Amino acid sequence: MSRVVLITGAASGIGLGLALCFLDAGDRVVAFDRDRDGLEALVEQAGNAPLIAVVGDVSEAADVEACMAEAESRFGAVEVLINNAGTAGGPEATTVGETSIEDFDRVMAVNVRGPFLLCRRALPAMVARSGGVIINIASVAGLVAFPARAAYSMTKAALIQLTRSITVDYGRHGVRAVSICPGMIETPLTKWRLDQPQLREEMLARIPQREIGTVDHVVAAVKFLASEDAAYFNGAALPMDGGYLAI
Repeated sequence: MSRVVLITGAASGIGLGLALCFLDAGDRVVAFDRDRDGLEALVEQAGNAPLIAVVGDVSEAADVEACMAEAESRFGAVEVLINNAGTAGGPEATTVGETSIEDFDRVMAVNVRGPFLLCRRALPAMVARSGGVIINIASVAGLVAFPARAAYSMTKAALIQLTRSITVDYGRHGVRAVSICPGMIETPLTKWRLDQPQLREEMLARIPQREIGTVDHVVAAVKFLASEDAAYFNGAALPMDGGYLAI
């Protein structure tokens, strides 16, 4: 049965892969992103598939409300919410002492405030129909701190706790919330690092599987977790990292 699936950060990388996956499955997809050009390319690629592309900032309450209202008016209430949009911050978002306040605020706004706003807006309808799925794309950085990525690590840990809080408070209403914690995934955001042979080798040396993750790996995991086959997954923070955390 076709579901209404809202995906943030849907114009590129993991979000784009997710949008195409759920469209291919016959779902009605709401793609939310700041990147107008990327969304227009997605619309063209989707053809006649049931897709709404909404330009906006996940950290702005007015933009979130506009996105949700359009989704509801055209498709109905959101049944699957995937909070994928994220940022590691600018070049100064490194250690606590070196991270600018502006960079810290922006990372918090996108990685924590955004998912909070979307969950807060989607939950009442999920509770009313006694069902819904929220999947938050966190990171292994939310489980172990990445060096010189203080703000990013903090926000991904907060996203995991947001997931758990939703499960504790809304699980009895039929709502499932799960965090996926990817390790290094090859996307446009990581390209600058992985295109440098030395940095790629350094990363591979830390991964027992000796393999960089792909968008397809994440998409397959999210597709499963959004399905009825994953009906007893709730509140979990699931690493998918090639064994990175095992070391």
